[in-house]
Amino acid sequence: MQLKRDNGAPWTRREFIGKSAGTALFAAGGLGMFGSLPRVSAGDARIDGRHVRFNPEIEPLVRLLENTPRQRLLEEVGSCVKSGTSYREILAALMLAGVRNIQPRPVGFKFHAVLVVHSAHLASLNSPDADRWLPVFWALDRFKAAQAQDIAEGDWTMDAVDEKSIPAVDRAGRLFAGAMDRWDEAEVDIAAAALARGGNTQAAFDLFCHYGARDYRDIGHKAIYVANSWRTLQTIGWQHAEPVLRSLAYALLMHRGGNPAERDALPDRPGRTNRERLKQIRATWNGGDHKPETVVEMLAVLRDGSWDDASAKVVELLNRGSAPQAIWDALFHGAAELLMRRPGIISLHACTTANAMNHAFRHVADDETRRFVLLQTASFMPLFRGDADAIARVSIDQFEPLATAGSAADPLEDIFADLPSRRLDAARKTLAYLDNGGDAASFVNAAQRLIYLKGRDSHDYKFSSAIIEDYHHLSPAHRNRFLAASVHWLKGSAEPDSPLVERTRAALG
Repeated sequence: MQLKRDNGAPWTRREFIGKSAGTALFAAGGLGMFGSLPRVSAGDARIDGRHVRFNPEIEPLVRLLENTPRQRLLEEVGSCVKSGTSYREILAALMLAGVRNIQPRPVGFKFHAVLVVHSAHLASLNSPDADRWLPVFWALDRFKAAQAQDIAEGDWTMDAVDEKSIPAVDRAGRLFAGAMDRWDEAEVDIAAAALARGGNTQAAFDLFCHYGARDYRDIGHKAIYVANSWRTLQTIGWQHAEPVLRSLAYALLMHRGGNPAERDALPDRPGRTNRERLKQIRATWNGGDHKPETVVEMLAVLRDGSWDDASAKVVELLNRGSAPQAIWDALFHGAAELLMRRPGIISLHACTTANAMNHAFRHVADDETRRFVLLQTASFMPLFRGDADAIARVSIDQFEPLATAGSAADPLEDIFADLPSRRLDAARKTLAYLDNGGDAASFVNAAQRLIYLKGRDSHDYKFSSAIIEDYHHLSPAHRNRFLAASVHWLKGSAEPDSPLVERTRAALG
C-alpha cells in the first residue's frame, strides 16, 4: 500500500522518515536532545545489577518510560518529541521497556503491549500527518497498563545474561537448535544472546521462524512474536537485538506440564508430523500454476478436515503442480471466513497467525523451513476452527454483495455506520463497493483511521495492520472478499473516540 500526502501525491519512504508532527523522524546520530528530558533521581536511575541493561544511548529514554506514571507519560513523551527526540528512538525505547518489564509468558494477555509495537508502527506509517503519532502514543499507554499488571502479578524483570557462559558465535545456531529441541531454558538463553551478537541475521531469523511455528500453544502468538519482533528490529536497529531475542526465545519455550520433548501433547503433533511430511514435497514445489480448483479444494479441507488432513492436502496440491500462492489464498480466506462465522479472539488470531506465518514464509532463506511453515499454517487453521466453535455458516466465497443505502453521499460512511451491530451487512456492502470499482485504498484508510481514533485494544491494531498487509499478498481475484470479511473486527464510525486521542494531540500541540 502506497503512502499518500493529503493532496493525493505519494510519499516516499525517505520523505516519511524525515517528517512527522514537525519532528525529524528516524534522525541520524545519538540522543543529543536528552538534555531536555525530565530529571530522573539517582534512585530512579539505579538499575538492579541482576537485570538486563541496554545501550547507554537508549537507556535514559527507556527509564523515562518505566518510571513516569501512566497519567503523565504521554505528556512527558510529547515534551521529548517537541524537543527533538526522534520517532525511532521512542519506538526503540517502547520495545525495550516492554521486553525488560513484561513477562512474555503466556505469549499474549499483558504481553500484547510488546506484540503490538510493530502493528502500531505500521498504523503510523499508514496514517495522515496530523495523526501520525496517535498509534505509538496509544502503545505507550498500553505499555504502562501492562507494566502495572506485571508488577501486580509478581514484577517480572529480565535478568542480565550469564556472560561467562555465552558460546562462541560460530556455535550459536547449532546450540540454539539443540537446546530448543530439548526445551532447555538456560542453554537457549545464552545461545540466543550469541545469535544476537553474531552477524548472520538471516540464519538467526530462519531458526526463530522454525521454532515459532513448531507448536500451537498460545494460539499463534509465538509465530506472531517472531514476525513482529524481527520487523521492529529492522526499524529500530540490530544493536537492540540481544534483549529482544532473549525475550523471544523465552516466549517460544512457553508450555504447561512436563517437558514437551518427553510427551505427546496435541500442540506438538502437527510439528512432529509435518517435519516428516515436508520431505514428501516435490523438489520443484515452489513453481506450479495458480489453479482455481486449488483454492476450492483447500478451503473445503479447512472447513471440515483435521489438522492432519489440511497439511496432507497441501502436499497433495503441491505435488499435483499447484502454486503455493493458490494455497496461501485459501489459507487467508479460511482464516477470514472463520472470523465471519464466529467473530472473537480465537478467530481473530487465526487471521493474525496467518499473517505472521506468511511473513516467515516469504522471508526465510532455508527451503525446508519454508515448507515447514506452509504445512504448519495449514494444520493450525483446523485447530483454530475447533477452538473458535464457529456457529454461523456463511462462506467467504459465496456471500452476496449488498448495495449501500441510496441516500448515502459516501458509501464508506454507510459501511462503517453498520459496525459493530450489522457486521455481515457491512461485509456485503464492502464487497459491492469493491466489486463496483470502489477504491480499496480509501476503504483501508478509513478503516485504519477509525482504529487509531477509536481502538482500545491491542487486537484492534494487530488485526488491522495484518489485514491491510495480507490484502496485497492475496491474488487479485481473492482480495475483495477477503477485505470485505475484515469488517467483522473493524471499528464503527459511531463508536466513541479513545480518550487518548485528545491527550496525544494536546501533548504534541
